[in-house]
Amino acid sequence: MNPPLARALRGAGIDTIDVAARLGVDPKTVQRWMAGRMPYPRHRDALARLTGWSPHDLWPALPRPVEPATQRDEVMIVYPHRSAVPPDSWSRLFGQAQQEIDILAYSALFLAEDIEISSLLRSKAEAGVRVRIALGEPAGKHIADRGGEEHIGDGMSARIRTALIGLRPVVAAGAELRLHDTVLYNSIYRADDELLVNTQVHGHPASHAPVLHLRRRSAEGMATTYLDSFERVWATGRESKA
Repeated sequence: MNPPLARALRGAGIDTIDVAARLGVDPKTVQRWMAGRMPYPRHRDALARLTGWSPHDLWPALPRPVEPATQRDEVMIVYPHRSAVPPDSWSRLFGQAQQEIDILAYSALFLAEDIEISSLLRSKAEAGVRVRIALGEPAGKHIADRGGEEHIGDGMSARIRTALIGLRPVVAAGAELRLHDTVLYNSIYRADDELLVNTQVHGHPASHAPVLHLRRRSAEGMATTYLDSFERVWATGRESKA
């Protein structure tokens, strides 16, 4: 029995004989539909028109059509961990920036120690691209907590201090630097409308956590949510000259 179809026909004041006559089928065929057999697509469409119900309301198990890629699709690729991101992806990301580069992390040491990346960030700042870098406050409570979670003690603070030294030329070229003491759920690396978002997993270093490569498609999407998160942390940070 197909209760949705039965309710829809009753609501429209139509019985099986009426349906058979209007669709040009045998009444037994309609009875089989009522018993649960799926009609052919043309008959499903006709029944939807007769009852005013949508096909998916009449047959809840009907497969949903696969929607083609649209402007709302934002996830370009998912990497199982940060070390799976091809090394040149970072330089491609920042190299394409024309307006903004944002970095939110605790240390981002892997970038600060990369001569190519630090030189690229410096040249972008010199060219007028707004470069904002938000790193963890070395003496912050949440940085100490993170070090404890990863069983590295003061190692997290040491990484941040090392990264700050490596980023001095970038800041000297015009990049803005702030230090924050927040619970960091994701590290965010943004170049205009593209982002690499390194998720955080309790007890594991960021390099072992998945990375999402996103492209902002709208003001309501996933990428915008992460960008809003960056702005919130940025607003709470204190300015620093590295």
